[in-house]
Amino acid sequence: MVNFDSQEYLNKVDAWWRAANYISAAQMYLKDNPLLRREVVESDLKVHPIGHWGTVPGQNFIYAHLNRAINKYDLDMFYIEGPGHGGQVMVSNSYLDGSYTELNPGIPQTEEGFKQLCKIFSFPGGIASHAAPETPGSIHEGGELGYALSHATGAILDNPNVIAATVIGDGEGETGPLMAGWLSNTFINPVNDGAVLPIFYLNGGKIHNPTIFERKTDEELTLFFEGLGWKPIFADITAVAEVHEAAHALFAAKLDEAVEEIRRIQEDARQGKAEDARQGKFPVLIARIPKGWTGPKSWEGTPIEGGFRAHQVPIPVDAHHMEHLDALLNWLTSYRPEELFDEQGKFRDEYAAISPKGERRMAMNPITNAGVIKPLDTADWKKFAFDIETPGAFQAQDMIEFGKYAADLVDANPDNFRIFGPDETKSNRLQEVFTRTDRQWLGRREPGYDESLSPVGRVIDSQLSEHQAEGFLEGYVLTGRHGFFASYESFLRVVDSMVTQHFKWLRKSKTHTTWRKNYPALNLIAASTVFQQDHNGYTHQDPGILTHLAEKTPEYIREYLPADTNTLLAVMDKAFKAEDKINLIVTSKHPRPQFYSVDEAEELVKEGYKVIDWASNVGPDQEPDVVFAAAGTEPNLEALAAISILHKAFPELKIRFVNVLDILKLRHPSVDARGLSDEEFNQVFTSDKPVIFAFHGYEDMIRDIFFLRRNHNLRAHGYRENGDITTPFDMRVMSELDRFHLAQDAAQAVLGDKASDFVAEMDEKVAYHKAYIREHGDDIPEVNDWKWENIN
Repeated sequence: MVNFDSQEYLNKVDAWWRAANYISAAQMYLKDNPLLRREVVESDLKVHPIGHWGTVPGQNFIYAHLNRAINKYDLDMFYIEGPGHGGQVMVSNSYLDGSYTELNPGIPQTEEGFKQLCKIFSFPGGIASHAAPETPGSIHEGGELGYALSHATGAILDNPNVIAATVIGDGEGETGPLMAGWLSNTFINPVNDGAVLPIFYLNGGKIHNPTIFERKTDEELTLFFEGLGWKPIFADITAVAEVHEAAHALFAAKLDEAVEEIRRIQEDARQGKAEDARQGKFPVLIARIPKGWTGPKSWEGTPIEGGFRAHQVPIPVDAHHMEHLDALLNWLTSYRPEELFDEQGKFRDEYAAISPKGERRMAMNPITNAGVIKPLDTADWKKFAFDIETPGAFQAQDMIEFGKYAADLVDANPDNFRIFGPDETKSNRLQEVFTRTDRQWLGRREPGYDESLSPVGRVIDSQLSEHQAEGFLEGYVLTGRHGFFASYESFLRVVDSMVTQHFKWLRKSKTHTTWRKNYPALNLIAASTVFQQDHNGYTHQDPGILTHLAEKTPEYIREYLPADTNTLLAVMDKAFKAEDKINLIVTSKHPRPQFYSVDEAEELVKEGYKVIDWASNVGPDQEPDVVFAAAGTEPNLEALAAISILHKAFPELKIRFVNVLDILKLRHPSVDARGLSDEEFNQVFTSDKPVIFAFHGYEDMIRDIFFLRRNHNLRAHGYRENGDITTPFDMRVMSELDRFHLAQDAAQAVLGDKASDFVAEMDEKVAYHKAYIREHGDDIPEVNDWKWENIN
């Protein structure tokens, strides 16, 4: 029977910690001779040592003790490395437990393998200096701070046996998203969900400054965390840092206390039903550990350990500067590597034996590699589709209709599908989901004031933080589940850097590893869009997320602009089935004419675009005089209206109309492998005829698409950074995306001076519109009452 509290066992924990520290320091400086078994020469050292030492020894200490806790309590636990840089931690510890070699057979547990492990760290063609997709056990990109608690919470939702050991650096603790993350406990149901164990690692220094939280007293921190519903447990390792036996004993006891408190909360809650659960006062372990602990104490009279100077490479030794080599060797040999590694360079068996086994190793926990994926039951979207007999004959609200489909998805997927958002689910017209589920909320409730709040729910939208909601979704899909994040379009820009990091994660997972599984898609719905912001004003008007994501590697990005309910439903079915993708769906929540049949919607989703016969008066083999194209709800509406105006004025004009759903499909195949060939592109858009392109986003995206094509006779109409509190139609007029400007532009492009009277008429229409809305506060009847009439 193993005594996990004995000094003998803690001595082995200490040996593990020393080995992890040795590997971590060696990785920064060495590219050969990793065990110092011969005299160190210039070629053994890196020319440019790169890395971050400061957080590493404290994290290695924590990791070693988490291993002990896993063994003692048989925990299903994984590690989130919040402090950003310091990627040696997860690499070193996974190398010691054998998982790194299992996933990367080219790095064996031998002296040669150790050499390779050192060389590749922060080295051209190697691995990053922070937790990354190629790091075993990671689901959290260490390059961007603030999302550790959000990702951890998303990961443990619907995973009742999992504990996310989430290390938060005190620098990260100062970020806005991480501060919002402390409210995650409001949404964790102790019956159905797992637990997050935050380990707030206060080491005292950022890059060049002290940290705010480390300078606060225990009393101040107690008030802070208790007020937020956490139970603080303090482990002041700094006070005993010089006596390692005391440090190990103290931290082991405090970690045990935290684990036992989590188990007590869960066991008590699980005596009853999830519907009756109350918010648990989960522990937060506040660990004061010196920055750069066990490394160089000082350099040339300036302190290093315990302050910001330990943050990166602490002493100046490299292949071209070996005058201080003795200082590096004194540091490395202080870990007594000869005691830790055998003749072959392998971590000695008596110490390796304390590693958790199999999938209990944090680096091999299935949750850290897309989890145990349960496919999404995508239900039947056609159940909610409209039977379109006459295009545009009636109106509906696309997001309301999608909400009915989403409600069915909730029913069909009771434990692997969730909806996330920042307090906007009903505003984005998804209220139908609340007929099947509530918002998950474990905070206090006020009967009569609250709506759809309960301890059990498939919607989490009750915190006004885009960072939290998007981070929850990322954690959820990175661990193998499904869902979507719905937000006002302009406020997707708040989290576009988070989406970028997720994209980078996907790309590196596929290009830098062979062992990462496929991830369910990250689905982002942009509603409350720029061309319908009739009361929120200019601050709520920005479609730039389209441009931002379009700049990323094409394999991982999809941008869909459905024009009505049927196309929205069809494309969501596709989005939910996708893997290793970021799907951006831009859609409308306001009443809109319904144009496309189920068959047309399916073709639009399959091909990405469609020539709309009923809105064209030329056949597929005929050359049009002008091509109208539209991508987006309001662009589709305005383009069709412009066609009807133009056709009445000039019935002899030959017009082709193209609806574009998958905008990136139009790119040249040299840019995007999915892109249309030149032949197909020219068949649709011609080689030289005017193309009036009505687009939901910034016009440069469309110009870029046409740049590599033969036809440069493009008139792009998109968002032109003109906004205000005004009517919906006036939003389009301000960017010249309205029907009058579109028709005017087409007439000028085809007829030139012959269209002068028509051009003047369109100017008069716009002037009349401007005067009318300022008098009546509503759009002109001609716009409000418009109906489509076939032109062929």
